[in-house]
Amino acid sequence: MSITPLMPVYPRCGVRPVRGDHCHLIDEDGTRYLDFASGIAVNLLGHSHEGLISAIQEQAATLMHVSNLYGSPQGEKLAQTLVDKTFADTVFFTNSGAEAVECAIKTARAYHQHDGDETRFELITFANAFHGRTMATISASNQEKMHHGFSPLLAGFKYAEFDDLESAKALMGPHTAGFLVEPIQGEGGIRPASEGFMKGLRELADEHDLMLVLDEVQCGVARTGALYAHEHYGIEPDIMATAKGIGGGFPLGACLATEKAARGMVFGTHGSTYGGNPLAMAAGSAVMEAVANDEFLSEVREKGDRLCSRLEQFIGNYPELFECIRGKGLMLGIKMKVESRPFFVHLRDNHQLLTVAAGDNTLRVLPPLVIGDAEMDEFFEKLSAGAASYSPEGAS
Repeated sequence: MSITPLMPVYPRCGVRPVRGDHCHLIDEDGTRYLDFASGIAVNLLGHSHEGLISAIQEQAATLMHVSNLYGSPQGEKLAQTLVDKTFADTVFFTNSGAEAVECAIKTARAYHQHDGDETRFELITFANAFHGRTMATISASNQEKMHHGFSPLLAGFKYAEFDDLESAKALMGPHTAGFLVEPIQGEGGIRPASEGFMKGLRELADEHDLMLVLDEVQCGVARTGALYAHEHYGIEPDIMATAKGIGGGFPLGACLATEKAARGMVFGTHGSTYGGNPLAMAAGSAVMEAVANDEFLSEVREKGDRLCSRLEQFIGNYPELFECIRGKGLMLGIKMKVESRPFFVHLRDNHQLLTVAAGDNTLRVLPPLVIGDAEMDEFFEKLSAGAASYSPEGAS
């Protein structure tokens, strides 16, 4: 048998973590890595947060799973917290970001079709977006690398240029149901949308009775120093997908919506076997208790400002490698003048610093939100050593 037991869809590297310690991962041979990837913006409380661990342990010993055919005290508690802290009136819990986006797509279409208008089904999405790996979410993205081998794609999506309101306007027509957009593109290269663009989409949605659907799977849950990134723009969506950090490492996502937007999501229209199970709800509640307060969010903003300022100074020492810093809070990207992936590998393999490569030759810096001065200093020590020892020509 030539195929590996784990389906070979990931180019897995030689790092094999078996334990986490605050903001570090420990390999099976004992090597320590500074984790400024956070499982791609998931482990926002690090790897040994007592509150999160205790909540999961206690719930696991009490009740892990029941069917959604029954009442859910745990789900009701977390849903109420999200309703109280956000724009939303109602929540559907999922197991992942892709599922949350799928639910958001269905909710946007159902808004129109609930009243019998089956002509409005198209969502305008944006170039270089990443919405997930399901058939609907790859169809919502215009990236050929995700489409290859999976044709035919699902109909109902048009692609506009990101941060270009006129491009979005030009695609609007009688079939338009709404817009689906990341306020800050993650995989696309840590590219924040402009305020004019986000407010313009909100105005277009209001004017034409369309749904503004936000994908905050990566940029949500305190990552940018606001509970959700759209708060930076002074707008509210109709529907929003969230995941990653909301479980702190436990698989959890959610689709949030206003009462108006969710009018088509009635009995029998959607479901999930595992979504909203008590164990996930315990994790989500522990995360929200830790991050959904002004003190924690203010700390994230302050840390993000310091990290960004130091990065701005740092890249000036290596003008041949780095171009600029982008992002908000602790969702930052280092735009490189060379390919970012070999440098990401160099930092990982030679300097035990974990980051994440992204599109547009960008290195994603996504540390746990609980980093302190020691972790920030260690980051710059490793990054400096990595940049000083890096040769793009000799990179493998």
